[in-house]
Amino acid sequence: MATGKNIKNAKELVDRSQLYGLEEALELLKKGSYAKFDETVDLSVRLGVDPRKADQMIRGAVVLPNGLGKTIRVLVFAKGEKAQEAEAAGADYVGAEDLAEKIKGGWFDFDTAIASPDMMGVVGKIGRVLGPRGLMPNPKVGTVTMDVTRAIEEAKSGKVEYRVEKAGIIHAPVGKVSFDVEKLKENIMMLIDVLIKAKPSTAKGTYLKKVTLTSTMGAGINLDIPQLQALFK
Repeated sequence: MATGKNIKNAKELVDRSQLYGLEEALELLKKGSYAKFDETVDLSVRLGVDPRKADQMIRGAVVLPNGLGKTIRVLVFAKGEKAQEAEAAGADYVGAEDLAEKIKGGWFDFDTAIASPDMMGVVGKIGRVLGPRGLMPNPKVGTVTMDVTRAIEEAKSGKVEYRVEKAGIIHAPVGKVSFDVEKLKENIMMLIDVLIKAKPSTAKGTYLKKVTLTSTMGAGINLDIPQLQALFK
C-alpha cells in the first residue's frame, strides 16, 4: 500500500481549485499513483437531472473500447440450451435454483449476473440481496436477455453499467492506472459521449455540472467541462 507520505505528496500534486484538461488530468493521476497495486481509475459525473422523475433517471451500460483491465467473473442464470450456450461462451458460473440458494447463503464470488428471461422468477426471489450490490440482472442494461452469448462477451470485454444516484451523480470505473493515457482517454470519452446522448429532453439548464477523475488511492481531479465538450466537436 502507499505510505502516508506518498499519499500526501500525491494529493499535493493536484490543485483542487483548478480545472484540468483531460490529458493533463490523466498525466497527473498517473504521476500521483504510489500504491503497490494497479489502482482503478474512476469517473464521477454530476448531471443536471432530477432522478426522482422517471423520465430523468439516467441508466444504461456501455462497452468501453479498452476494457477495464480486470478479469470479470460472470454468473448466468439459465437452464437447458441457454445453460449450454452460457457455458460455451465462457461463463464462470451457470445454474438456476442452486445458484440462488448459494447467494441466499451469502456467496457473491462474481462481478456480474446475467439471466435468460424465463429465469426471472428464480432471480426475483433474491432481488433484495442482489439489488443493493448492483448485481440484479436488468433488461435495460442487457443482462436479462435471450442472447446470453453476447451478454457474456460484452461483460468479459469491459461492459460498464451506470446509474444516476439521488444526488444526480454517476460513478463508473474507466480502467486502470497502468493503462496509457490514450486508452484511458478513449474509455472516458466513450462514457461521456453515452451520457451526453442520454440527456433527457425534460432536463433544463446545465447538463454536465461537474466531472471528476480519481484513482483508488488518489485525490480527485476536476475536469474543465468546456474543454472536455470541445473534444466531441
